[in-house]
Amino acid sequence: MLPGILGRKVGMTHIFNDAGKMVPVTVVEAGPVYVTQIKTEDKDKYSAIQVGYDEGKEKNLTFPKFGHLKKAGVGKNLRTLKEFRVDATDGFELGQEIAVDIFADGEEVTVTGMSKGRGFAGGVKRYHFKGQHMTHGYMTHRRPLSSGATGPQRVFKGVKKPGHMGDAQVTQKGLKVVRVDAERNLLLIDGSLPGPNGALVIVNKVTK
Repeated sequence: MLPGILGRKVGMTHIFNDAGKMVPVTVVEAGPVYVTQIKTEDKDKYSAIQVGYDEGKEKNLTFPKFGHLKKAGVGKNLRTLKEFRVDATDGFELGQEIAVDIFADGEEVTVTGMSKGRGFAGGVKRYHFKGQHMTHGYMTHRRPLSSGATGPQRVFKGVKKPGHMGDAQVTQKGLKVVRVDAERNLLLIDGSLPGPNGALVIVNKVTK
């Protein structure tokens, strides 16, 4: 069984559980994905299943990707490819369709995605610095002050300064699948997920 799946974040809503409590959930349109390559220990030195997702137009594919999909016999113009490590490749075949029903209600998952880009931001917004008083007499307010020691006469790497905020890979752990809608290829996951609506996310099973 594939340990994860690709999907797109649809948006947030809420449902009521059996106890009548409202649960905020994020709806993910997960799969179906198609097996585009099978990697084995003998040939590739590790076992993995490469799957493709998000069908698009043929003109938007690069020539190498088009040839790769044609060789796999998928028959679809898949724009996103992703590998999942597996213990064994038995039971997988090229072109095989894998749907969202590999997950079950109540299953623990980990979700990876790209956070929303916030552009250039100062220290107060980017790192939640307290800032100075906003009254008369203070000239700094939200401005960054000391950059560290003056002995080395340089700023050490990693000092929190203004810069590009967001648009970074974020992995959220400890999430739970509240409901699986196999007919519509939907996963309802409790809480919020990284990225804007329509963003690509990777949902992985948690192996203990």
